Amino acid sequence: MKRDEIASVIRDVGIIPAIRVSSADDAHFAVEAVASGGIPIVEITMTVPGAMQVIEHLVKHHSKMVVGAGTVLDMETAKKCAGAGAHFVTAPGFDCDIVEFAAKQDIVSMPGALTPTEVVTAWRSGADFVKVFPCAQVGGDAYIKALCRSLPQIAIVASGGVNQQNAEAFILAGAIAIGVGAQLIPVESIQRKQAKRIQELAFRFSKFVREARERVPPKPKETLAAAHISAKHCDV
Repeated sequence: MKRDEIASVIRDVGIIPAIRVSSADDAHFAVEAVASGGIPIVEITMTVPGAMQVIEHLVKHHSKMVVGAGTVLDMETAKKCAGAGAHFVTAPGFDCDIVEFAAKQDIVSMPGALTPTEVVTAWRSGADFVKVFPCAQVGGDAYIKALCRSLPQIAIVASGGVNQQNAEAFILAGAIAIGVGAQLIPVESIQRKQAKRIQELAFRFSKFVREARERVPPKPKETLAAAHISAKHCDV
């Protein structure tokens, strides 16, 4: 799957489920439950034991699924993720070297940022998406709305504190997608192997995104085109 195809799926689906569990078996269970709920995207965080093997297995056996690596904090890890076949890499913070490496490997990058300066810096480095994290703790959808109004050419992902009560608000505020963890994949549902509960939550979050997008006017084509500028050096 090419980088532009991966980015297109992320934009279309609008939900990035973060899998942060205590074993590889739990990760596979969570992935299957999320996929059965209609979300063909998963982010396997590096805190999952055997995360690389999980990513490699999913890429090999689930060809229609977009498989990402989360909490990628250094180049060594980024290279291992690329070797495992990860389609995208993301982290709570920004590392220019990782963004540039991902682009060379035809992998989507989604670095984390918080302030307007950090968001712009990450975007100018060539990031495909910029994950604003933790968004709920610094103003929630009102903060995302302020960023998106000032920076409409940047594809912003709202992450950190996204739940059923505010998911729709983040999309209405202008976020291209939302990152969701335990609110979509509850710890107790993993422990009790409640696949149907996770599936139902996946349906709900998909509905929130779909209904919110129906209420958001489409962005001008020139604005969307501007979001795909070529990568620049980080010393801007």
